[in-house]
Amino acid sequence: MKIYSSVEEFKNVNNPVVTTGTFDGVHLGHQKIISRLKDVAKDTGGETVLLTFYPHPRMVLFPDDNELKLLSTQKEKLELLEKYGVQHLIIHPFTKEFSRLTSIEFVRNILVNQLKTKKLVIGYNHHFGRNREGSFDHLKEYGPLYGFEVEEIPAQDVDQIEVSSTKIRNALQIGDISTATIYSGHPYSLTGTVVGGKKIGKAIGYPTANILISDTYKLIPLDGVYAVKVKHNNIVYNGMLNIGNNPTVAGKDRSVEVNIFDFDNDIYEQEISIYFVERMRNEEKFSGLEALKLQLAKDKENAIRITNT
Repeated sequence: MKIYSSVEEFKNVNNPVVTTGTFDGVHLGHQKIISRLKDVAKDTGGETVLLTFYPHPRMVLFPDDNELKLLSTQKEKLELLEKYGVQHLIIHPFTKEFSRLTSIEFVRNILVNQLKTKKLVIGYNHHFGRNREGSFDHLKEYGPLYGFEVEEIPAQDVDQIEVSSTKIRNALQIGDISTATIYSGHPYSLTGTVVGGKKIGKAIGYPTANILISDTYKLIPLDGVYAVKVKHNNIVYNGMLNIGNNPTVAGKDRSVEVNIFDFDNDIYEQEISIYFVERMRNEEKFSGLEALKLQLAKDKENAIRITNT
């Protein structure tokens, strides 16, 4: 996958078949668009092009919106888009100036003059341009004027429910990992750096890696105990993860800690990725460390069963 940091960098691509959007989480609906993009490119001898933006438009337009949480960091999104077969990825800077482009200016200046679009494939109810004024109807009108075709892909349904990034976020915020995984088409993940902790887990036989998630916009699921997969240096392990403030030991700050099974390496300051499999229980306050230790033994047994299924 070739990556461009602006539309101006993108040149000399044969018969580009284009889609555009934020593609947060690269869920089943996004995958459906990419699949169609690849089919059209194959049939027409073209190449697939995905135009996305950074920062996320809401970060620029509503900088004080502390409620915005995203399913994927920039790095995670790139990895997923490459996995699903995008050939050319343009990450154009989203600025307030760019947001003021009218729909006709976006089509003429970006899609036609810069990208030389031959066919545009968009998702259901896609909007673009200043105040999201542009729509599929606008594109059908502009296409013949500027020499490109446009195709709208229906929303992806799962059990007759339309998949969306918002529905996946809502599922994660209530700990519904199963729904989030089904709608995403892949496990939800967190990637971060292992930092020092209080070492209480190690003292009771369940050492944990404390994970610092540096991207403040990344959505962290509901507090609780989860069965997870853990990837370190491209090797995948089973584990159990706690999200919360560790009430048994009077913790104050929210933390993300994982106990990696059959693993005894020093990984401080190294990056690991967590893949959520299932939420097992709420975080609880126990009477003491011995009671917590007994519960962790049950959690580990449960997590082993879940992750080996």
